[in-house]
Amino acid sequence: MLNIIWAGFFIVSFMFACFNSYYLGDVAIWGKMVVSIFDSAKSAFNICINLTGILCLWLGLLKIAEVSGLTGVLSRLLMPLFKKIMPEVPSDSPALGSIVMNIAANILGLDNAATPMGLKAMEQLQEINPSSDTASKAQQLFMVINASSVTLIPITILMYRSELGASNPAAVFIPILLATFVSTMVGFLSIALVQKLNIFNRVVLAYLVAIFAFVGLVAWYFISLPPELRTIRAATVGNFTLFMFIIGFIVCGLFARINVYEQFIEGAKEGFFVAIKIIPYLVAMLVAISALQSSGVLDIITLGFNNLFSYLGMDTDFVAAMPTAILKPLSGSGARAMMIETLRTYGADSFQGFVSSVIQGSTETTFYVLAVYFGVVRINKVGAALPCALLADLAGIIAAIYFSYIFF
Repeated sequence: MLNIIWAGFFIVSFMFACFNSYYLGDVAIWGKMVVSIFDSAKSAFNICINLTGILCLWLGLLKIAEVSGLTGVLSRLLMPLFKKIMPEVPSDSPALGSIVMNIAANILGLDNAATPMGLKAMEQLQEINPSSDTASKAQQLFMVINASSVTLIPITILMYRSELGASNPAAVFIPILLATFVSTMVGFLSIALVQKLNIFNRVVLAYLVAIFAFVGLVAWYFISLPPELRTIRAATVGNFTLFMFIIGFIVCGLFARINVYEQFIEGAKEGFFVAIKIIPYLVAMLVAISALQSSGVLDIITLGFNNLFSYLGMDTDFVAAMPTAILKPLSGSGARAMMIETLRTYGADSFQGFVSSVIQGSTETTFYVLAVYFGVVRINKVGAALPCALLADLAGIIAAIYFSYIFF
């Protein structure tokens, strides 16, 4: 699947560039594409270099959590659920603890913490995977959950809206919460259907009800705050939670009477090698996406959406935010750039800016997550993970547009 998609990006980009060059006389497009591809390759390397320190930090802390037994405690708390949705993973596998912490970090919008935890979980799942190049059911499910993860506190988006002059930056908080929750549920239910998981089991339903209740309480708390306090409080809660993770790991290590410093160093060493493994996979994906973008294919797709919705008699005000939606599954930085451009062009308080912000927070960067998470364990046959993740993306984008019309 990845082989076809990756090659397809280049072939489509080349064909479109040929059309622009021959029929439209835009001979400069070749130079633009080459420069863009080289810049993307350099950007991919820089991303991995910048990620190295973060990987070392969090894998070092995860090592402390693992040796101290903290991951075992967390695993036992969710063991009934994971026994139902990941039956092939042994109950004593450290992967369950890493998965739990990855999901918790994603929920709280702690991207820098979630990625190292997710990579560690994927490596641990690979240790029990009978195939060296095909994703197991557990890895596919984990990938889909990551690609459609719920984010309760979209700190980055709130900060960008605030910097660009939004009178109420946190106005997108509830729409993002609802849209990303729709995305996650669609992703989970679709992969559960493919894997024939019994989601109507009492245990699974109990956890789902608890998650719904938690999301509802958090949403109620933030919506009850004065608008001017939401961004500040969200950032405070996120940063406090992040530091509590760090303190919690260290304290648990001390109580377990282990040398937390030495264990941290051992885990941090793994972070360096993980970052090295990621580089070729990230370069491959980012240069392909760059070719697609610089050739003008995405511009044509946006124009096509506008014409289609106009023909159907639908309101097209949201179409200006579609570049963010198109790029979101492909490139996190590209989608973020599109969101910022929309906010600048139409205004941070415009409907277009509102929709773009909600779309940005509604889903994850599917191809980035897929390239990094499966790349680190050298898996190229991803099974149902990609189509289910893309279905979750589509559901999240549609929900983002729908809730934007309701809330704006």
